[in-house]
Amino acid sequence: MRLRYVLIALLLLAGAVPDRGVRAAALERGTAIIDPSALRELDRGQFGIGRLLLPERSANMPLTDRELFALPSMLPVRQALDGEFERYVARHKSSLPNETIGVGDGFHFQLFDRALLDSQDTRFVLAGIVNRMDRTYVSEADCGEIRLIYRLTRTNVSDSGDDTASPRLPMTLNVVLKARVEGQAVACSEIAKRWLAAGDLALTGAELTAKLLAKDGPLDLISYANIDRIETNLQIAHAPKSAVRDFRTDYLLKVFRYDPQAHLFQEAPMENQIDRDRILADDSLRREFKAWLLDPQHLVEFDRGVAVIPEKFLAHGAIAPTPAGFDPSDLLPEFGLVQGEGATANPVFAEADVVAALRKASADGVTLQNIRSVGGFERRLNDVTCSGCHQTRGIGGFHFPGVDWMAAKPSNSTVVPASPHFFGDQVRRRDILTALRDGRPPDYSRGFSSRPQSRGSAELAGTEYGDGWGAPEVLQELLTMFHPMIAGVTIPGIGLALLAFAPFIDKNPSHAPTDRKFAISIFTMFLMLWAVLVIIGSFFRGPGFNFVFPWNNGIFFDL
Repeated sequence: MRLRYVLIALLLLAGAVPDRGVRAAALERGTAIIDPSALRELDRGQFGIGRLLLPERSANMPLTDRELFALPSMLPVRQALDGEFERYVARHKSSLPNETIGVGDGFHFQLFDRALLDSQDTRFVLAGIVNRMDRTYVSEADCGEIRLIYRLTRTNVSDSGDDTASPRLPMTLNVVLKARVEGQAVACSEIAKRWLAAGDLALTGAELTAKLLAKDGPLDLISYANIDRIETNLQIAHAPKSAVRDFRTDYLLKVFRYDPQAHLFQEAPMENQIDRDRILADDSLRREFKAWLLDPQHLVEFDRGVAVIPEKFLAHGAIAPTPAGFDPSDLLPEFGLVQGEGATANPVFAEADVVAALRKASADGVTLQNIRSVGGFERRLNDVTCSGCHQTRGIGGFHFPGVDWMAAKPSNSTVVPASPHFFGDQVRRRDILTALRDGRPPDYSRGFSSRPQSRGSAELAGTEYGDGWGAPEVLQELLTMFHPMIAGVTIPGIGLALLAFAPFIDKNPSHAPTDRKFAISIFTMFLMLWAVLVIIGSFFRGPGFNFVFPWNNGIFFDL
């Protein structure tokens, strides 16, 4: 009889738990196209990379990598990538002379094989299309961006069953398009309307593709003329765990802006990728950067995640090491810029500088959403950069690995085509699209890369994205204060061990409360502890886990 009740209770609990897969799959509606069958149709048509870069090219002839990088417009891309490889190898040999580096398993650091970019048996395959009209604040005339994400893939691998290894290789090429080009007679509201309407379609494959490409579809507005730049992300080297080193993988990030007059993709500064080494080495540049960022208006924009840092402070490339961890180290992109652990002898920002700027903002009546402390300022310095964002809740260095539709069973080969960071941010992006469609002023602000904003709390509730990018709130906060091994294993392990020992500490069989004072005291303390933690978490915690007073700063959660 007891077993029957237990089974009934389990079934009821199972029915009460939301289907996270279904909830997660709906998060990208209207903001991204990830249907495998539709992507296959689009790649074989006008959105194959060959047709996009060469509109006159036949869609029946996929562009191989050898042909792609032989295009005059792509020659600067290949030359810049080769230069980055040479500099990376030179730095490695200088800093780690006892660690070999090269292509193949026989080296300590295994380089990406650049011969793949000259091969007739590899090409870039459309892996996803992402709406980034949430970036309209960068250029309102462009209505934000649409991104076509292509994944490097082998084409000489046959599908022989479920056990066939994926032909995909660790490199993505992101063609960034302006959502609207000069002279195009369409409003931002109309573009947003088309994307949101497409998100409501319960279609797949050829039917969905036809709707997307129709005269009133979102992709009908995109052509060669919309191309703004190319962004590349590749796994430049991988080092397996050994007796002298932890597991490590480095990713090379680059941006190439399209010059329509020269018909070339030229190497360009990466948006908000602060050039740490150059700034620290130049006293004049250091002072100028400090004055710019601590300017009250720029500080507010920086806090809200919408600051556009001037190009003179930016780098033309970045190496994003993973895993970077939470301990301060030079693996973090802005390590050493702020006074504190690991800072240089003359950091850009002293703690007193940041505190003074925050106090001035408060005195001026400005309510910052995320930065409430020096720690919050330093966190924003890291996650505003390309490399810092990629280090946060990514999947193997990528936020959008994409759908592997070339596999025999695409839905099984890539269950999750994007990172928790990507899916958790879709509610914010769709909120902006909705505002644009309805003619309301959008809220372009974003929280820290490691956490979604409260505006998505209702839709994210019950999913793995609800309390952070894939981690519950308590664990997420512990991870900001301790090493991952301590926060994720040691502390929870101690708690579980104490729970396991509880029945052996109090063995009193009596059911009378007067005889169970020890058990009642422990349980009362347990309830009080969690009540205090809930009150602190609800009323005294602001964005980024910073401690705040609700009577001064308001309450940062939605009922």
